[in-house]
Amino acid sequence: MTSKIKTLTTGRSFDDLDVRILEALQVDARTSFSDLARRLSLSQPAVSQRVRKLEEAGVIRGYRAEVDPSALGIGIRATVRLRTTHAHLKAALQRFGELPEVLAIYRLTGEDCFLLHVAAIDAHRLEEVVDSIARFGPVTTALVLREYPTKPVGAQLLMGTR
Repeated sequence: MTSKIKTLTTGRSFDDLDVRILEALQVDARTSFSDLARRLSLSQPAVSQRVRKLEEAGVIRGYRAEVDPSALGIGIRATVRLRTTHAHLKAALQRFGELPEVLAIYRLTGEDCFLLHVAAIDAHRLEEVVDSIARFGPVTTALVLREYPTKPVGAQLLMGTR
């Protein structure tokens, strides 16, 4: 028997089989439904239906390839923090969207308003990116020395337990 849990945002019930599907797809999104079905002792249509429901509920937001910028010669990675005023939020967000070097944007609480993950071909281009953002307020930049693998959202977090 499977245990039921609720997602906080959708109210949709899901169980430990859904959690196992999510864990497997986070490790390898190209895993076939037939392979998942074998691992979970389910039919392929049952796995397909569960994945579709997770997609419809917004739990699975998409599937994508992880690209290593350094393999493409994009050797500078940095975090950039921006402190700005409420009046500049919309314009700053628009500017971030125009810069292909800005890979991720986080809105923050505290003194800084935004944290950006940036990849640049070289230090000169990073300087140009930082200068174009600095018109919205003080900027703090930190170079990334090494990136470690991100962790998937695990069963304990999915189920809300410790």
